[in-house]
Amino acid sequence: MTGTAVLRTEGVDLVRNGKLLLNGIDIAVQEGEHWALLGPNGAGKSTLLGLLGAVTHPTRGTVHVLGNQLGKVDMRELRSHIGHVNPRHPLGTPLTVFEVVLTGITNTTELVPRWSPSPAERAQAGELLDMLGMAGKREERWPTLSQGERGRTLIARALMPKPRLLLLDEPATGLDLAAREQLLTAIDGLRAGHPELASVLVTHHLEELPASTTHALLLREGAHLASGPAEEVITTELVSECFAHPVEIERTAGRWSARSPRLAAIG
Repeated sequence: MTGTAVLRTEGVDLVRNGKLLLNGIDIAVQEGEHWALLGPNGAGKSTLLGLLGAVTHPTRGTVHVLGNQLGKVDMRELRSHIGHVNPRHPLGTPLTVFEVVLTGITNTTELVPRWSPSPAERAQAGELLDMLGMAGKREERWPTLSQGERGRTLIARALMPKPRLLLLDEPATGLDLAAREQLLTAIDGLRAGHPELASVLVTHHLEELPASTTHALLLREGAHLASGPAEEVITTELVSECFAHPVEIERTAGRWSARSPRLAAIG
């Protein structure tokens, strides 16, 4: 870790339709750190991710992304330097896996007409697919892929611009057990192979956190409850408070799980 700030928010509020969605959010993400945004449904996790991804502006406070302050930078240009993985990728045509990855170069959903990638870019796309275990699927069409295969394809797509920041919005949504484990293994491998990369992953299931998670931020009703190193934040006491429900947190081989105290006692 170099200590270089990739993301920083200071006193961020977000008001939409008269409702306070985020309240006084402070977060600082350094190179090489991998943050989890945790909280119940409606806590503001995806809303905060929209600010960190230079999609929306704060109502109050400041947001710095890759050294640029929102409101003083071309948001579209800034987003081209951020890898954003959305499992609800709105692709309308049956592109191949390889073509979907190539759209990460142009930061578009579809292929740009009359545009063609360079040999080096094609080679990079192939290498990323190989790293994420998708090399054998490169000619498969998007509609035929499983949700897990789509997730790994979208991570490869997000990495094409060689971003310093990767944002993952509930990447394990809709995955069965095997697909989830394949995806989390791929994320761990990606992080190990790119030590300069910073990432932020949104989820409300502790079981969906990769073992490589280094930090966490707990959100409740749009407000900051706790943040810091993962082992200090993802605790029985703080997670129980965050979700307003008593749970017992365990960590085994780097992975977290949560059970109610009664089930924990029975086990």
